[in-house]
Amino acid sequence: MQQTDKKYEALFTPWKIGNVEIKNRIVMCPMGGTSLFGWFELGGCHFDKEAAKLFLERANNNVGLIIPGIAPLRDTFWGKWLWQNPKMFEELKEFMDEIHKTGAKLFIQLTAGMGRSWAITELVAPLHKNKFTRALVKPIIDTSHELASPSEQPSRWAHDIICPEMTVEQIHEIIEAFGKTAKLCKDAGVDGVEVHAVHEGYLLDQFSIEFFNKRTDDYGGSFENRYRFAAEVVKTIKEACGEDFPVSLRYSVESKMKGFCEGAMPGEEYTEVGRNMAESERAAKYLEDAGYDMLNADNGTYDSWYWAHPPMYMPENCNLDDVAHIKEFVNIPVVCAGRMDPEVGAKAVADGRIDAMGVARQFLTDPAWVTKLIENRLEDIKPCICCHSGCFNFSSSKGHANTQDLTDTMGLARCALNPETMQSRKYYVAPVKKQKKIAVIGGGIGGMEAAILCAKRGHKVTLYEKSGELGGVFIAAAAPSFKEKDRALIAWYIRELSRQPIEVKLNTEITDVKSLDADEIIVATGAKAKKIPVQGADKAVEAVDFLLGKAEVGENVTIIGGGLTGCEIAYELYLQGKKPTIVEMQDDLITTKGICLANTSYLRDFFKTNKVPVHLETALCAIGDGNVTVKDKEGKTFDIPADSVIMSVGYNPAPLAVKGKHIHVIGDADQVGNLRTVIWGAWSVCMKL
Repeated sequence: MQQTDKKYEALFTPWKIGNVEIKNRIVMCPMGGTSLFGWFELGGCHFDKEAAKLFLERANNNVGLIIPGIAPLRDTFWGKWLWQNPKMFEELKEFMDEIHKTGAKLFIQLTAGMGRSWAITELVAPLHKNKFTRALVKPIIDTSHELASPSEQPSRWAHDIICPEMTVEQIHEIIEAFGKTAKLCKDAGVDGVEVHAVHEGYLLDQFSIEFFNKRTDDYGGSFENRYRFAAEVVKTIKEACGEDFPVSLRYSVESKMKGFCEGAMPGEEYTEVGRNMAESERAAKYLEDAGYDMLNADNGTYDSWYWAHPPMYMPENCNLDDVAHIKEFVNIPVVCAGRMDPEVGAKAVADGRIDAMGVARQFLTDPAWVTKLIENRLEDIKPCICCHSGCFNFSSSKGHANTQDLTDTMGLARCALNPETMQSRKYYVAPVKKQKKIAVIGGGIGGMEAAILCAKRGHKVTLYEKSGELGGVFIAAAAPSFKEKDRALIAWYIRELSRQPIEVKLNTEITDVKSLDADEIIVATGAKAKKIPVQGADKAVEAVDFLLGKAEVGENVTIIGGGLTGCEIAYELYLQGKKPTIVEMQDDLITTKGICLANTSYLRDFFKTNKVPVHLETALCAIGDGNVTVKDKEGKTFDIPADSVIMSVGYNPAPLAVKGKHIHVIGDADQVGNLRTVIWGAWSVCMKL
């Protein structure tokens, strides 16, 4: 085993939260879907054994402090209070005994609620809007309770739904429930609790922010009144559990909000309508004085969601400077989260700027990444690419609430790159009973994933790739400057292939699958770009050719297609100093469901802030010399100056062969999707071979 690199040593020193000592400075931050109390399931709250397995594996891989995802004090389905379920806490006690054997510590995160940030889905929204159906489903799911906010206001997700004002009686019920539930957690051996949250625009944060809180009673108006709810929560917990029982607070330093559903870009000069730094300096000290023992901090609200859930477009360590600044105003430990780089995090700890580094989704992608960091095996860490497509794909576009599938709503915290995460009963590596010869055609992500899994199971695998390099179309997807994690993922796959007994044949094009000496053939030949049959179409550059650097473009570039790829190309062109224009037939950019709002809202806000022209509900008519002709929804035809045109209008599957008894088509060759569909689909096929 290699020795830990000295530049990371500060991360592996002990520290304390109150009287509780944590063995290192790496905190596994809470993520939706990782609650130990499985709450978003029709059966009601229960001890979640899948989440327990997830945490125990991470605890055995050297994480210092684990904070599972939110546990609502009141069950989303059936409305039972958490403290009314003693059996669940008995199972929690047994689990805590196992956690403590690893040397890790664990805090339970309890939430007051979501209020206007509750990600109401397209399925549930109509039930709430109708008084009759709302009353009918109330015993099962009380949407008015879930949406209750400090004041009447539109939902973040369904703007035509007005969230009701929470009553004082409801506030007091929640405060009481915090105390009762925290005491049960303490009795179960939990090391502390975290209050969710004066953070990310959740309910306690909405109360604290004047922009959302228009109350005139004791819980609105003045600074003290707006923070009263959060202060009374910690005081009640301390009364129930004792002053020595640690209570962390999930905390957003700044709201990064310009207005309703409008966030601020990194480095932008703007007027903060939420919590600004001056108020945050005062609030952090006020909350410490109220009794909180730690701030688990970053930035943002659901209106600026990309600060709390940074996509790949956000800078690494995007919240560090703000969190480090707020530490100067308190005497309790402060943790910083948000695309934290271990080297930067270690230096910040060593310099006393923060007390620990918070990491979330990297733990979903690679459960052993901390162990690999300790052993100086960084190249073995499978990187999280910040896609959110498996773990948190709440998606939304103009006129739509949360459009994610019900299975995703009820199963968050899965990972696009690691199917076993929170799905270990569905996806697992099982040794084969009979070894077969497996031929994999196509060396993209799907082909490599299939080859690796088949080899791990014990099959004899040969991978054929017609080009001279591995990665397929993902090489193009990883080309933009902000896709450094994607490029690291390709490198990880190539190294992983080399560690398996897989024969890789590059520059080998297969034209007839019958020529292969194989028992089973996996076709992973990807997709081909769609074309629009308009005059001058031959003048356009294909998106992949631009991304691979095969085609130069001028200064004024029109991108046909405002899906994710088209928007990312426009973003990259802007970063290069060029002048992109987007033409899209839909009524919004990136309307495909399953793409996280944190990712899509960043791009939409970026284009709006930087005045990138976006023509929605507009169709391409023709491509000329130096211009494109388009038609808007009113039927008006007009020209857009364009030195170059990039076509990004989607793909069609391009399988080399059709499915048969021993022929399996996977990835985009089967159905065009994303990395999640490619990788999970490869597992679904290869587990059966």
